[in-house]
Amino acid sequence: MKVPKSLEPLLQDGLVDEVIRPLKSGKEASVYVVLSEGAVRCAKVYKEANKRGFHKQSLYREGRKVRNSRQARAMEKGTRYGRKEQEDVWQNTEVDALYRLAAAGVRVPQPYHFLEGVLIMELITDEEGVAAPRLNDLELTGEQALKYHGALIAEVVKMLCGGLVHGDLSEFNVLIDARGPVIIDLPQAIDAAANNHAARMLERDVDNLAVYFGQFAPELLTTSYGKEIWYLYENGNLTPDIKLTGHFKGQHKKADLDSILREIDDAREDAMRRRQARES
Repeated sequence: MKVPKSLEPLLQDGLVDEVIRPLKSGKEASVYVVLSEGAVRCAKVYKEANKRGFHKQSLYREGRKVRNSRQARAMEKGTRYGRKEQEDVWQNTEVDALYRLAAAGVRVPQPYHFLEGVLIMELITDEEGVAAPRLNDLELTGEQALKYHGALIAEVVKMLCGGLVHGDLSEFNVLIDARGPVIIDLPQAIDAAANNHAARMLERDVDNLAVYFGQFAPELLTTSYGKEIWYLYENGNLTPDIKLTGHFKGQHKKADLDSILREIDDAREDAMRRRQARES
């Protein structure tokens, strides 16, 4: 295939040996299957900020470190230099998060190189060695839903123990390989201690999982893992291997299952809109 311009510098530097095929393309980035250092990997090519669809970025930028006050002022004013610096911070957030989480044992793609706005990382595959499907592309049994939900909640806990919240976790940024769920797409990851919106974003991530998996295992719709996890974190009692109950002891109101079920359709429509926006 014709080599995209964005990948030419990596070919010249020997970080990519061959571009095999496109894998997927959305508003955030385009991903290619490549041969890198003798192994089949993927290359994520970030798109320019004005071509991306992610909204409300200011919520995610809070607490992120910048090099100096000039950079911070430029980013705040939205100058050309500021937009470029903001884009660099956005991309580096995902790279840093992947290295940090992979080292902590969180199931994310292993990163290898980052150069000229291109991230070379592990290609997640299924049992047959084919690129792994996204969670939303699978039809699950109740048993599978409970299993995958439990695995993802454990990953959310490990992420928070490492100081990070995904911030946009849903069925659209989880891949399923031979061992189970793998979390992807982390440019909006936030520092749990530095961002005042962290608790709300963590709860939203966990609620997204409950709503999705609740289609197959309705008992998940009455759980409150997000509040429980954050309570334990705030009180310094959260550990990677902690046993959760799924119920927050401060929650006295009886769950309205019918109301939750009625909200599923709205949540699914919103998720579909997000997916279409990313892929259009």
